[in-house]
Amino acid sequence: MCDSSSVDLVVSACPGHGLSNDAEALLRRQEHVVAERLSGPDRQRNTPVRRRRTAARLLGLAGTGIALVVSLTGCSVDDIFYFGWPKGGITQHSQRMFDMWIGSAIAALVVGVFVWALIFWCVVRYRKRGEELPPQTRYNLPIELLYSVAPFLVISVLFYYTAIIQTDVNKIPENPDVTISVTAFKWNWEFSYDGQNGPGGVPVSTVGSSDYIPVLVVPVNKTIVFKLHAEDVIHSFWVPEILFKRDVFPGNVVNKFAITVEQTGPYVGRCAELCGTYHSMMNFELRAVTPEQYEKFITAKKAGKTTPEALAAAGFSGKDLYATTTVPFETKRDANTAS
Repeated sequence: MCDSSSVDLVVSACPGHGLSNDAEALLRRQEHVVAERLSGPDRQRNTPVRRRRTAARLLGLAGTGIALVVSLTGCSVDDIFYFGWPKGGITQHSQRMFDMWIGSAIAALVVGVFVWALIFWCVVRYRKRGEELPPQTRYNLPIELLYSVAPFLVISVLFYYTAIIQTDVNKIPENPDVTISVTAFKWNWEFSYDGQNGPGGVPVSTVGSSDYIPVLVVPVNKTIVFKLHAEDVIHSFWVPEILFKRDVFPGNVVNKFAITVEQTGPYVGRCAELCGTYHSMMNFELRAVTPEQYEKFITAKKAGKTTPEALAAAGFSGKDLYATTTVPFETKRDANTAS
C-alpha cells in the first residue's frame, strides 16, 4: 500500500491501485487544510506584526537621527530655525539675505522630505514578498516629467531671487552720505574719511599699529560707501555683523560696496584672507554711532585731534575711547627665544 500525502504521488507511485472520486477529493481537501495551516493563517497573523515592527524601526531611526543632528550641532531650539544663518545682522541688507537663506532652506527641506517619503514608501510598499519577479516598467511619463520639470522650476525661482538680492547688495549709490577709503597693509588698517580734511589739508584718517587697534567710526541710518585698496598683498575686509565681506586687492584694483548701518555699537572687524604671519591679528573695530556723535567726532578730527580724543568729544569715555571688541597683538620682537 502506498503511503503519501499527495494525490499525484499516490496515483503516480501506485498505478495499480485505483482511487474513487470521494477518496481523491478527501485527499485534496486534507492537503489544502495542511497547506493553509502552515502558510495562510500564520502569514495573516504575522503580516500586521511585521508592519508594526517595520514602522517602529523607521520611527526609531528618524528620532535617533533628529536627536543626533540637534545634539552634535549644539543648537538651541531658537538656533534651529535659523538653519545655520548667523544672528545679529546690522545693515539694511541683512534681513533680505536672511529671508533668501530661509526660503532656500525651506525649499531644500520640502524637496528632501518629499524624496525621503518616496524612498521609505517604496521600501515598505515594494519590499520582497516572495520569489516571483515583480512587474518591470520601462518608463513612467508622469514621474519623468515631475523629476525633470520640478528641479528646473526650483532652480529658476532661486536664481531669480538670488539675482535680485545680489544686485541690490552690490548697488553703489551716486551720492552717499559718507565715503571712507580703506587701505589694508601687513598687518593693519588705515581709514580715511573722504572730503574731510584736517590742519594743512591733510585728509582725516585713523591708522592702526602694533599697539593700537584702529577704530572706524560710522553714523547709523546713513549711506556709507567703502573704497578698498591694499598696499602689498590681497586682504579681505570683513565685519561679521554686516554679514558681508569683500576682498582688498593691491595694484589698480579698487573694490567698493555700500551699506547702511541700523544699530549703534562696537563690532569687531577682521581680515578674512590669509595674508602672512600676523593675519589672525589683523583686526579693527567698527564703531556705529548716532549722526550727532559722528559729526562731533569728525569736527574733532578736523581740528587735529587723535581718534581717542575725537571719541571723547563725541561723548565716549574710559575704555570706550579705544577698541573694546579686540586687543592689540603681542609681537614679542624683544623676546630672546621663540614661543
